[in-house]
Amino acid sequence: MLQQFPFPAVLGGDADAPEGLDDMALALVLSAIAPGIGGVLIRGEKGTAKSTLVRALADILPPIDVIVGDRFSSDPVEPQPLSPDGPFGPDAAVETRPVRLVELPVGATEDRVAGSIHLERALSDGAIDFEPGLLAKAHRGILYVDEVNLLPDHLVDLLLDAAAMGRLTVEREGISVTHAARFVIVGTMNPEEGELRPQLLDRFGLTVEVAAPRDPAQRAEVVRRRLAYDDDPAAFRALYVDSENDLRERIQRAQRRIASIALSPQLLLKVAEVCSAFGVDGMRADIVTARTAIAHAAWHGRDDVTIDDLRAAVRLALPHRRRRNPFDAPGLDEAELDNLLPREPSGGDDPDPDGPGGDESAEDSGEVSAQRPECGGSAASSHGEAGPVGAGQPYRARLLTVAGVGDGQAGRRSRARTTAGRRIGASPLATAGASIHLSETIRMAAPRQRARGRNVGRLILASEDLRRAVREGREANLVLFVVDVSGSMAARERMRRVKTAILSLLLDAYQRRDTIGVVTFRDEVADVALPPTRSVEAAARRLDELPAGGRTPLAEGLLTAADVVRRERLRDPGRRPLLVVITDGRATAGPDAVGRAHQAGAMLAGQGVAAVVVDCESGRMRMGLAATLAQHMCADHVPLVEVSADALVDIVRDAVQGEAA
Repeated sequence: MLQQFPFPAVLGGDADAPEGLDDMALALVLSAIAPGIGGVLIRGEKGTAKSTLVRALADILPPIDVIVGDRFSSDPVEPQPLSPDGPFGPDAAVETRPVRLVELPVGATEDRVAGSIHLERALSDGAIDFEPGLLAKAHRGILYVDEVNLLPDHLVDLLLDAAAMGRLTVEREGISVTHAARFVIVGTMNPEEGELRPQLLDRFGLTVEVAAPRDPAQRAEVVRRRLAYDDDPAAFRALYVDSENDLRERIQRAQRRIASIALSPQLLLKVAEVCSAFGVDGMRADIVTARTAIAHAAWHGRDDVTIDDLRAAVRLALPHRRRRNPFDAPGLDEAELDNLLPREPSGGDDPDPDGPGGDESAEDSGEVSAQRPECGGSAASSHGEAGPVGAGQPYRARLLTVAGVGDGQAGRRSRARTTAGRRIGASPLATAGASIHLSETIRMAAPRQRARGRNVGRLILASEDLRRAVREGREANLVLFVVDVSGSMAARERMRRVKTAILSLLLDAYQRRDTIGVVTFRDEVADVALPPTRSVEAAARRLDELPAGGRTPLAEGLLTAADVVRRERLRDPGRRPLLVVITDGRATAGPDAVGRAHQAGAMLAGQGVAAVVVDCESGRMRMGLAATLAQHMCADHVPLVEVSADALVDIVRDAVQGEAA
């Protein structure tokens, strides 16, 4: 049996250390004490022990009693357990077992998560039996979703709805089943790989930001412990048995105490004041903050909730809920928090060892002040190189799509055959583990029963009968921005309009769950400013930093984009690319610059790369170079002013009114 790395052995996971639990460990413990908090989302760079600490959590939780033979882990003390395997008599056998940690793989299907009919029994005996999914297995335990930001939105919705309601109803293929599904949901993610939608982010009770320690001594201690564990896991775990037992007993005491703790009317009003001051939407923030403060008081053995408990709750429950723009990083203003909730003077014993210290830095609290160049600076060099120009307010962008029907991951941009959407037919089951379409499978098998010797009894099936549903929905694409930042684009007002258009398209890509990349070209070379990622925040930051100036190597920009597309096709063949080339069409770098640019565009067209040329040329006297480039690329030509969906509507309306006149 695999021995997990001990919870107290993770730096920040030892409650007996002078600094107590860090934010990540504290959030996990508080959610285990009060599952009604709604779980934890842990955001951080790779290699920061996120998965290690979550997997170790189950070992420090108190064991639970379950009814023997019940697949849904019902609590024996419940008078009427919500279990399809019930009802259970008063003499039902009971057993004690550890809390389960159920891991949800990124590629899991809805049938695997929620459950479905037992296919073998349905096909062989004609019996309609329910086969529980992962949520049933996670009842009264922990559901761990690694890389939750890469999970399809409809599955995240399903998980969070079940976690909030404490039950799950499954209705499909002739079955209707409701069972209890109370679990602590823990999601981990690397923000560089993309963000969760704000609506889903809000459904997680608590969130914490983690980063690797910068102190060399701490880093060395992490390596020492890991090497010791790898050399002899059993001996290493034995060093922390007492600490794990202490943690388990402390959690048990907190679980027993929590029912007797209530918020005073004054603190309840303070919760509402803080949530209102930070501009959070809805009432979920107030409820989660109150529950977390009570759990924090129980964790520290207090009978009443204090300001320190409330401060700890606010720091964990509000950063991801404050009203913000889509590309802003989550976080709280510590100065504003100090004004709203002044720190209580500490005596000889710190009542909140897990809370922030009085000398906590902005970096430690997750609040980082980014230094950005001023937008009003003068030219940076004699080559016409200008300092970065800021973007204006983003607008609703027109929808840009890839023609045809793809087979990529479910998203919201181009037409595709996906796992969700309207059913348009059925096809042979070619992939192991794919969802079977029952009625189409039976339809294929029925005419062959006599030839297979069936008179009565069960249906005789063969592998060639199996069918899967073919559905048409929308897919996510690789949207690769190819941006001209040469001297011809360097005029401040033009660059501001260009960056506003890109920011608007990035916001559209964020909402449509696309992968984003940025290629820029200026002087003599092109640069991959941002390799393909799902983090639109990273793309927005790179956009903010782009200078402009120099000659225009248009061909190099297109060839670099072609190389990025080639690599991404090898990595993810199902994700179709969409090039958004933002340029005025000029090409001035190198011999025969225009001819080489047109050849590069034609090559991309020959490779079947869908493209849109956003024409940045302005003024009365226009050369039409971007339109010519679009012809060579077999691309759509979109003037910059028509990137806005609202502006496009106005243009069409004016044209229609002109024809009518």
